[in-house]
Amino acid sequence: MKRFAVIAALALTAAACGGGKSTTIYTKPATSACLTKAGLKVLPVSNASDFVANSATGGALRVKPHGNEVTVSFGLTLEDANNIDQAYERFHAANVGLPDVLKTQNNAVMLWHVHPSDADIALVTGCLKG
Repeated sequence: MKRFAVIAALALTAAACGGGKSTTIYTKPATSACLTKAGLKVLPVSNASDFVANSATGGALRVKPHGNEVTVSFGLTLEDANNIDQAYERFHAANVGLPDVLKTQNNAVMLWHVHPSDADIALVTGCLKG
């Protein structure tokens, strides 16, 4: 019983100190400003190009780092981001390997044109701001 109490206390301490998953909510304006400051041109998502991104509750943007392109869609909540992710899963073309190009971080869903380099992922995720 004493062993259980020690484990429970450690788990509660870790959770209180941020040991759990971050739940930062990112926004399109703050992220756009960071990407622009990093030297990337931020583009709108056209109505015809991506209906999933256009339905994102927190908006969406496109950037083209190093010959690739990524659409970042923002949910207003983590659940919204799950819905965006599920929509991409449901509507993707049969010949598209989504695990390779679809990434989610908190409420931001990133759909890359081709497999992103680690540097491109770091650049974009480093600019996700709330």
